[in-house]
Parts: sequence; C-alpha cells; structure tokens
Amino acid sequence: MRTLKTSEAAALLNVSPNTLRAWERRFGYPRPQRSSGQHRLYIHGEVAALRDALQEGLSISSAVSRAREALTADTDSLVGALSSFELERADLAMEAALALRSLERSVEEVLLPTFDELASRSGVDSAPWAFAARWADGWLRRAQRLSPAPTRNVSVLVGDATRDELDPDALAVRALELFLVRAGARVLSLPVTGVAGLADVLEAHPPTFVVIAGGHVPDDHVARWAYQARSAAGPLPVMLFRRPAPSGSVRATARALPEGPFEAHRLALGILDEVPAQKDTRFQPGARRVTATRRVGT
Repeated sequence: MRTLKTSEAAALLNVSPNTLRAWERRFGYPRPQRSSGQHRLYIHGEVAALRDALQEGLSISSAVSRAREALTADTDSLVGALSSFELERADLAMEAALALRSLERSVEEVLLPTFDELASRSGVDSAPWAFAARWADGWLRRAQRLSPAPTRNVSVLVGDATRDELDPDALAVRALELFLVRAGARVLSLPVTGVAGLADVLEAHPPTFVVIAGGHVPDDHVARWAYQARSAAGPLPVMLFRRPAPSGSVRATARALPEGPFEAHRLALGILDEVPAQKDTRFQPGARRVTATRRVGT
C-alpha cells in the first residue's frame, strides 16, 4: 500500500500542508495513519480519490463526500460478491479495498461491515451466511499466516469462547488476533472448552496476558479454563473481548476491551506497555472495569 507524507499529499492535491490539515480536522478526510515517529502518512488511494473529485469542480465538502462514496463502493462490491456466492470476486473486492487502505482499515471498514449487512439480510443461521463466513474466516487466517514475524516480547493467549467460525463474533475475534500479530505480538488461540493438557501447551508457549473472546461459552466453563491457565502460567492480566461482564460473586477484575478489534488491540497492547511502570495496573484510562465470576483472573 502506497503512502504519502503530508507534503506529498498536499502537492498531489495542489494545496498547502496547512490546508490539508485543516480539511482533515474539519471533515475527517483524508484520515492519515501515523509512522513509528508519529508523522502523518496519507494513503495514496484516498488522496487520489479526493483529487479526482476536486478536478470535477466540486466544492471541498462535496468532493469529500464523493471520495467517501468511492471508498464505500468496496463494501457494496464485497456484499454483492458474497451474496452471489462468487469467491474469486470477493477476493478481488478485498484486493481493491487494500489498494486504498491499510489491512486493518480494510477489515474494519469493508470486511466486518459487509457481514453486518449479510447478517441483516440472511440471518446468521442461514446457508448464505455460512458460505460467506467460512470465506472470511479463511481470508483472515491467510492474512495472519502472511504477517511478519513477531517483533515484540509479547505473547497473547486468546481463550476463544465463540461457538465456532459461524458465531457472529468469530470474525471480530479473528480480526483481533490478526491485528495483534501485525503489531508484533505472538498469538496463541485455544478454545476455552479445552482444559485437559492446557498446562503442557502453556509451558511451551508461556503467555504475557490473556484475552477471553466471545460470549457463547458459559461463565463456569470460562472460569475453569482461566483458572487452569493462570495456575500454569502465573497471575496474568485478563481482558475480555466481545464478552458481557459476568454476573455473580465477585472474585477478580478484568478489563473489557472495545468491541472494535482495532481499538481493542491498541488498548490491550497499550495497557501492557504501561504495566512495568505502574504499581497498581488493574485499571488504566480507557479500560472499562468489569467483574469476573468465580475464579476468572484469580
């Protein structure tokens, strides 16, 4: 994916960098990423779409709307491909999305919204949903396999509490795992229904923290799995993703991550980065406090 520095993006639009930043503040478009040095990096496809709209003589507000419509077309294309059961066309729709966005934004802005639309059309218990969801599960897993090698000294244990790959939350969980891997972490995903032999696995792959993801498996099964995990690996931080706050007796605390996988992965890694510098790291800004039942997090 091609990116542009502020000066390059401004030159492509034939405006000053100050004007470009003013448009960003006013319209939220084009929306830059940040480099490792916190410098703005604009996606070439977004800037080019805005340039093309401005060359038609549109005002800036109308041009931004036109550029956004061009990007929205990717979601419509993926919905159409999957609704017609055309897998090659679905692959091409995601390739088109990746030409204009980062992989993370392509997943959050195209892939996941597509499945919200498909769920409203067909229902999550239908054959069309199963067809599309299995394609998306394979796409996300393939993207994870092709991700760079880990660069952080961080290992995430994901306790998968979804039903299966057709669970409505499963794609968001796969997306979270993908984003964590692309951020440089090691990720080990195991079902929370598998307790036997868990200590042997964690001895070979010791985790830094645990994310319990999905709401299908009951609390008592999750509590038993989390207890075994922490008995084997020590008192690890526990975070919840797309899982309701448990009810019942309060035995420990856990952090509830945002429902969006991109914000969830950023918050999880941000909290972890602050742990060594904090004496009491149970509650960090931006993390909602929830209580866990029985032995979760004990």
